[in-house]
Amino acid sequence: MPKLWNETIEAHRHAVREATLDTTAALVARHGLRAVTMSRIAEETGIGRATLYKYFPDVEAILIAWHERQIAGHLDRLAELRDRAGSAGERLEAVLEAYAFIQHRHHGTDAAALLHQGEHVIRARRHLGDFLRDLLAEGARAGELRDDVAPDELAIYCLHALAAAVDLPSEDAVRRLVAVILAGIRPPS
Repeated sequence: MPKLWNETIEAHRHAVREATLDTTAALVARHGLRAVTMSRIAEETGIGRATLYKYFPDVEAILIAWHERQIAGHLDRLAELRDRAGSAGERLEAVLEAYAFIQHRHHGTDAAALLHQGEHVIRARRHLGDFLRDLLAEGARAGELRDDVAPDELAIYCLHALAAAVDLPSEDAVRRLVAVILAGIRPPS
């Protein structure tokens, strides 16, 4: 097959996949998880059900693919904050706050309960833990963060503490949580 033909087919497949994921997310937001069916997704996306089944075996597979895309976007944003200019402590604070707000805004729903069980979530959490560990180690070497506790342990502490953002009532409460976490990882006076 000519290269242009392959690129065109690949672009079409990508467009169908993205449209399916976007439509599914919109349907879940409007009608809830239980109201979403393959027929409804196909209808709203404007593709045939048979075509939809060529891409995904069921609604759960679509939701997981959508969630993987969301997580990748979140990790990209957190990596941008990690890699920007500034001290390790400043960058860590930015990452912790951003992740706390992700937790606060995107959890606590039926969809979140279903989607946070997969291997993709475990991989993402491990990835986030690794770059928190690296920032914590960098901050400890610079004297900004405590060095009496291993960076791996502090990263686990941070991730578990940030999970509390799910239940907080306001954005101000999320900011206070981050401040408490930061106080816990600063060097003892």
